[in-house]
Formats: sequence, structure tokens, C-alpha cells
Amino acid sequence: MDFSRYDNFFLLLRIALGCPGASAGAFPRLSAEEWERIYNEADRQTLLGLAFDGVMKLPQELRPPMELMFQWASEAESFSGLNKILNEEAAKLTEFFKGHGRSCAVLKGQANARLYPNPLCRQPGDIDIWVSGGKKSVVGLLRETDLLNQMTKATHHTHMKNDGGVDVEVHFRTSSGNYNPFTTRRLLKYLDKKILNSVEVPEGFCAHSTKFALAMQLSHIYRHFIGGGVGLRQVVDYYVLLKHSSESERRELMANLNRFGLRKIAGALMWLLRESFGLDDGFMLCKPDEFRGRWLLREILKGGNFGRHAGDGRLKWLFWWFGKRKKSLSYWRFDLAETFWAEVNYWKIFVENTSTRIRLRKISLRDEKF
Repeated sequence: MDFSRYDNFFLLLRIALGCPGASAGAFPRLSAEEWERIYNEADRQTLLGLAFDGVMKLPQELRPPMELMFQWASEAESFSGLNKILNEEAAKLTEFFKGHGRSCAVLKGQANARLYPNPLCRQPGDIDIWVSGGKKSVVGLLRETDLLNQMTKATHHTHMKNDGGVDVEVHFRTSSGNYNPFTTRRLLKYLDKKILNSVEVPEGFCAHSTKFALAMQLSHIYRHFIGGGVGLRQVVDYYVLLKHSSESERRELMANLNRFGLRKIAGALMWLLRESFGLDDGFMLCKPDEFRGRWLLREILKGGNFGRHAGDGRLKWLFWWFGKRKKSLSYWRFDLAETFWAEVNYWKIFVENTSTRIRLRKISLRDEKF
């Protein structure tokens, strides 16, 4: 893949983030077609709000055509409003769970957004909130209060009703972890301690600590990368986290990368962040790994946010399934152990769902969840 055709897209993101050496005045004059390509890529990566922040820092003569500007500005404004709503809902959720004697912490999305140069520019999704007590206790509380929306087969979260129309995932585990059960056990033991250091932030909700976020979100990126696809928004989140971290916080994770099974993804991510965002050596968690970094970047650009734009949906299900299995197994060159355990996890879920497939008469291999 020719990464150079994304140069202007990454430059725009670096300008928005205030990355070192990213000068708005040095941005080239682009044609309407080139701007359309940048807009479409930002849309695929759910980075329209952040990219528009970059656009607004450009001199007037270097900005996109007026029609695209109006469309882009409207979407960026909607993200700003939605972030405000999600912050308010996160504050209400914090108050609710604390009122029921539970410790809680907002994870990922809104906790990350507050660290951005413009906290309202991050394109939001749902609210993820960790609640103490374990699965049985947390699900019981939601049932008692008639707030349990639906149970899922996920081992780490369930869904909660919300009057504001916001999707809320309530996590009774601190992370889904890696696919490798041995490294996951060590990672979760660490995260279970660090989540207790969550603090209330000016936005009104409790947020996780940086130490927790650095480990948990690196594992989150890895699991999605191996399991189907990860997007650039999660990479930008991690860049922002690193820039807000202290040397001691980074050193603690550096010392545990091998124990947590995160050395290979860390090396790939450090290369990507250095090449695409100009991350300084002082913020590196480990030596950048060009081979794995190029692989990670290639998959992100091919698949878009969480890999949702990858592949050909018109393929017959059997060909689609064989393609997915072939791709999954190809990751052995990236990390043999993680690939092995990801495949074990896939077939475990497949077998567990067999009775449900028979009952619902769903034989398509696309239907992995019910």
C-alpha cells in the first residue's frame, strides 16, 4: 500500500492535535477532489470532528470548497453537541451508581475526549462505564432498578437503559483483555487495582487514571486488531494519552509489556505514532517495530473504523468465511501466541452457539452473535 497518498490527511490531523512541527501555513493547496478524499477518509475513521479542527486552523485560502466546508461544519457542530450530552449523561450515571454505593469510572470515549486540545471535537460513540461488584451484583442492581436493557454474551459488560437515547455499556470487568488467557490474567489483576484510583473530573463524572488507561487501551487496540479491525480514532486516543502521561506512568507500563503480552502491539503502535504523528522518542513505550507498524497501519487504512469498511459484503457467505479464517490465521507472523488463542476463542464461541443456530435455523457462518 502506498502510504504517501495519506500524507495530507495525517498532516491535517497533526495540525488539529498541535503535534510538533505541524505548521498550518505549510499545508498545501488542494483541489476539490483531494479535499473530498480527505473528508471521506476522516469519515471512514470517525475523525471528522478532529479533522475539521485542523481545517479551521488553516489559512482561509487553503481551506476546502465552501460547499464541503458547510457540510463538514454542520457535522462537527453535531459532534460538539453530542459530546456535551454524553458528558452530562456520564455525570448522571456516576451519581446514580455512587448513590447505590458503587465505585465507578467512565472508560475510553468521554474519558479520552476531555484530554483533546478541543474536548468537544472527538467523534463520540456510546458511554462505557465500569461499576464495582462483579457481574452478578451489577446485573442484579440493573434488574432491581429496571434499567437492564439486554444481556449479551460478552464476558465483561452488559447494556443499560437510558432515557436520553444514549447507548450505555456497563462493564463489570475492567477489560475484555487479550485473547491469550495467561497474559490476560496478569493484565486484569493489574487493572483491577488501578481502576480504584479513578477520580472525579471537572466534567462531573469519574474517569480512570492514566496508568489504567495506558494498559487497558493498548490491550483494547490489540484485541480489536487481531479480532477484526481497529480504527485510527483509537490510535489518536492513545497518542493523546501518551502526551498527557508522566514518565513514571510510562515506565510502569514499559516494565510490564512482556508480562501483559503487549510488547508486539506496543512496538507497532510506537512506529505508527512516530511516523504518522511525530511522537517524540521520550514518549515511546518501547523500540518502534517497523514491520508490525506497517502491518497495523495498512489494516487501519484498509478497514476504517473497527475494520467495518474492509472486505466485500457481496461475497457468498462460505467464501466470506474462508476469507476471514485465512486472514485471522495470517496474523501468526505478527504474534503466534495471540493468533492461536484468538482462533481457540473463535471456535469456542462457534461451538457454544451451535444449539442456538439450530433453534433459530441460522446456518450462515456470518452469524457469530445472537
